Amino acid sequence: MRNSMKILIVEDEPRVASFIKEGLEEQEYQTAVAYDGLSGEKAALEEDIDLILLDLILPGKSGIDVCRAVKEKKPDLPILMLTAMSTTVDKVKGFDAGADDYLVKPFDFPELLARIRSLLKRRTSAVPQQESLRVANLELDLLRKVAIRGEQVIGLTAKEFALLEFFMRNKGRVVSRTDISEKVWDITYDTGTNIVEVYVNILRKKIDRDFEPKLIHTRIGLGYIFTDS
Repeated sequence: MRNSMKILIVEDEPRVASFIKEGLEEQEYQTAVAYDGLSGEKAALEEDIDLILLDLILPGKSGIDVCRAVKEKKPDLPILMLTAMSTTVDKVKGFDAGADDYLVKPFDFPELLARIRSLLKRRTSAVPQQESLRVANLELDLLRKVAIRGEQVIGLTAKEFALLEFFMRNKGRVVSRTDISEKVWDITYDTGTNIVEVYVNILRKKIDRDFEPKLIHTRIGLGYIFTDS
């Protein structure tokens, strides 16, 4: 029976788009294709889409801008960024725009399929959650997607929020970089990238630098622990 899930492929290279489309349809997913940023954004916002495969560099409007625009209107719609650019800076830009995952070209189709299944499973298995988390004088508002420390509201990007939520749900437990990569980014930790450290440092500046007590602590050789003691 044909899969009811519909995936939008936003890719300006026709051969790449055709390769992905054929592979997904063999797995019985429904597909739609857009070859530029503007038409991709329009399709994402107007059609009933379950997941977007979004190239970073597109004519008309960049993948970063499309991602940001779509997430503003449909924050729960999973977006998997596809790009030939693999630097930490590029990944941070994608995640800050709201991307849920990141896959570097060239990629093996089974890996793409595994990422897609993981994102779709996460979306369909989501259950209503509590409205906030609290550690010391830090509150994480799960509905408004902001942190509040003391009386100060701290705006967070999607990945900063996800990382902080992971830390707070694991208060008092040492978590490794591998734990963070798998749970926050849904990827296997790559020792060649420092993206975890980059995001931990960003989070420290936002929620720890001007406040007491300090909450994010490094355990050398082990990872990090989130605690007020």
